[in-house]
Amino acid sequence: MDDDDADYMQGSDDEDYGFDYSDGDDGNEGESADVENLYYKAKSKKEDNPEEALKEFRAIVDQEEEKGDWGFKALKQSTKLLFLGLKRPTDALKTYTELLTYTKSAVTRNYSEKSINGILDYVGGGKGGVVVDVDILENFYQVTKKALEDAKNERLSVKTNLKLAKLWLDRKEYVRLSKLIRDLHGVTNEGGEGEESQSQRGTQLLEIYALEIQMYNETRNFKKLKEIYNATNAVRSAIPHPRIMGVIKECGGKMWMGERQWNRASEDFFESFRNYDEAGSPQRIQVLKYLVLANMLTGSEVNPFDSQETKPYKTDPQIKAMTDLVDAYQRREVHSAEKILKDNRSTIMDDPFIRSYIGELLRSLRTQYLIDLIKPYTRLELSFLAKQLNVEISEVEELLIGLILEGKVEGRIDQVGMRLELDSKQSLEKKRYTALNEWTKALEEVHSAVVGKTAPSGRSGAGPDPGFGDFSLMREERWL
Repeated sequence: MDDDDADYMQGSDDEDYGFDYSDGDDGNEGESADVENLYYKAKSKKEDNPEEALKEFRAIVDQEEEKGDWGFKALKQSTKLLFLGLKRPTDALKTYTELLTYTKSAVTRNYSEKSINGILDYVGGGKGGVVVDVDILENFYQVTKKALEDAKNERLSVKTNLKLAKLWLDRKEYVRLSKLIRDLHGVTNEGGEGEESQSQRGTQLLEIYALEIQMYNETRNFKKLKEIYNATNAVRSAIPHPRIMGVIKECGGKMWMGERQWNRASEDFFESFRNYDEAGSPQRIQVLKYLVLANMLTGSEVNPFDSQETKPYKTDPQIKAMTDLVDAYQRREVHSAEKILKDNRSTIMDDPFIRSYIGELLRSLRTQYLIDLIKPYTRLELSFLAKQLNVEISEVEELLIGLILEGKVEGRIDQVGMRLELDSKQSLEKKRYTALNEWTKALEEVHSAVVGKTAPSGRSGAGPDPGFGDFSLMREERWL
């Protein structure tokens, strides 16, 4: 029994066929056994003699007086054989279209849904190296939607449209995707008013939003992306699959990164990771890398792998490079960080999103390293600093200008001598002088007040008593 038969048997248990069984033998049992033998005989020829197998599957379909489960299975095998084995997608579409006519009454609803989903998965997934023309691919979905509308199976119809939308997203067919999303919104807005209908509508709406937000993220339409992101937060009464929330929060995190709001990005990436992890999605590893990146850009000293959710992945081979990068960042070891990035290009730098922020990360790390490096000095050659950082002199100059403008470094750049001159000691003397000056002024005010109260009436307003001395004169002598 292959996977198709296993699905069939599982589907049989989910629903009652509604058949009435009797003890009498009306001859159908023997006929069914003959058809079953023909089916397995044809199936055994799929690999060695696919054309002969097709003929025998067709014979099973043709000899059935009424559409039945063996004819359905024969058409299913023929579709799979034509598509994957013989790589004839146009002929596969014909047998698939015929198969859909069996879904009204010949087989159970559960089994037909599983079969349709399975066929659409390998048609759209490019299995077996079959590259399908988008028009043929669209025809597979169009005949499916038509059959589901005739069968009034709205639930599977929406699921099929969502599956097609995901396919257009993967293939970057954004025009087709936009049209389909509009259709999906229209169907979703027609939902009922009951509590269950509202919950189903909210769930479907989040699935549609997840597709939209990915499309706008890939097309870099950040205005629409933020609009859809905010709309997802307004959805109530929904029970979405955690994978859907993982997608939404991942795109939200990327949006916040674009706005340089590192803390909000870190929060969304964590939520995305948690949802992907719950769904068992392999995307959790990539999002965990994004979380680590955002956390470092916040300048936080908290290790992102200290949480209960992320700790089990700390030793994962795909994550190990990021944990080493975190350690180097927290120790302000810029050279170690650069070596980690160089040695782990496939796990870190090959991701375009991570790569676009590595420059920002290294700039932050080099800035901290530079501040620590110049502390003991009053004058440094820019060439020396460039050598220490292993960068061009122009980049060192740019970093220093930024630090001076931000007030993190007190000094100036001598562009003729190409050196940094720090004002730290002069600044200290200046601050001491200012403090002493203020102190002397305060003493003068006290002195004037005391003299004003104690001087004889004849001397009132005549200036300070020579016996007390002239503080102004003292101050001038002090700094001569």
